[in-house]
Amino acid sequence: MLKIPNRQARHLWLSVQGLDKTPTGPLDLLGMITRLGFVQLDTIQVVSRAHHHILWSRNQNYREPMLDRLLARDRAVFEHFTHDASVLPMDFLPMWRRQFRRKQAQLDRAGWFRGLPDKAARDEIKARIAREGALSTQAFDTKVEGAREMWARPPHKKALDYMWYAGELATCHRVNFTKVYDLAERVFPPELAAVEMSDAAQLDWLCRAALDRIGVGTRGEIQQFWDAASAEEVKGWCADVAGDLQEVQVQSTSGEWSTALAPLDIEARLEAVTAPTSRLRILNPFDPAVRDRKRLKRLFGFDYRNEMFVPADKRVWGYYVFPILEGDRFVGRAEIKADRKAGELVVQKFWPEAGVKWPRSRFDRLEAELARLARFAGVEQVIWRAEMS
Repeated sequence: MLKIPNRQARHLWLSVQGLDKTPTGPLDLLGMITRLGFVQLDTIQVVSRAHHHILWSRNQNYREPMLDRLLARDRAVFEHFTHDASVLPMDFLPMWRRQFRRKQAQLDRAGWFRGLPDKAARDEIKARIAREGALSTQAFDTKVEGAREMWARPPHKKALDYMWYAGELATCHRVNFTKVYDLAERVFPPELAAVEMSDAAQLDWLCRAALDRIGVGTRGEIQQFWDAASAEEVKGWCADVAGDLQEVQVQSTSGEWSTALAPLDIEARLEAVTAPTSRLRILNPFDPAVRDRKRLKRLFGFDYRNEMFVPADKRVWGYYVFPILEGDRFVGRAEIKADRKAGELVVQKFWPEAGVKWPRSRFDRLEAELARLARFAGVEQVIWRAEMS
């Protein structure tokens, strides 16, 4: 069985994540999103919203309006739900049909949308969009029913979201990050909407595309990548295509070995992987490179979690903490915030990773990256309020 040492496994992971090269040069935004598979969307804007920061981390010529143009003008990407709300290449649409059906079935089965307007009411909303054009939730005036609990939504918002999950409506553009809904047939290119693929063919594509984008992984990691198939479906797929896969051993940072699945050409892929750039980068908490916390700890020994929804007195680190990657290891983390009114990027807290020395030269590289991040966020200067020792 092929054995992949820890350092080689790290290099493979950073390569498939698009973090192995210096983040400069010509920008192919759609190509970047296609290689990643999807980019998670998030409303929180501590420095820059997650989707923009994720793309900037891979090519610092990226600027925020570029993704909006790709969605609204070029129709080169669409929005839907992977493990969370995400933007995906429009070319993936034929392979995503099952996910529309799957999410609708999940919502129906789980009763998540209690108080959802009935089909007649939903059809009326669709008819209004057909007549008036794309509308946001602000065009409707129904109110939240009952107690105003967290995540409570008015009936029209439930109807819009339900039809968005089901693929009846689609995001045509956003205004200040507010989603604007249109009929799916007016957003999705007809030549892609007309493509028919069997459920089995869609599942096969999803699993192969997931494995391609994680390099090597367990059945669970293949399933979790898109979260567009069940664990049983992925297990069945692995059995059906066993001849196209091989088992490998992957070494963890602690020296232990675990079994994973890989494509048959994994040795050629490993030979093509080079050591990542030594460039220091500040990653977003929602970056796909750090999304799988178990893999992150196993490969890099980096223990990390998002704590924005953890009560303040129970947080280990802070509200919005950015991992710091240098070469093939995580060297620290920092709580950073952009104060746009003051024109400042504020480093509120900083933690060097245990066992990592921080001489002046490493701080210089961090400060250079902070300056680049400040320019991306549209602020003028970096302010340290954290101890630098």
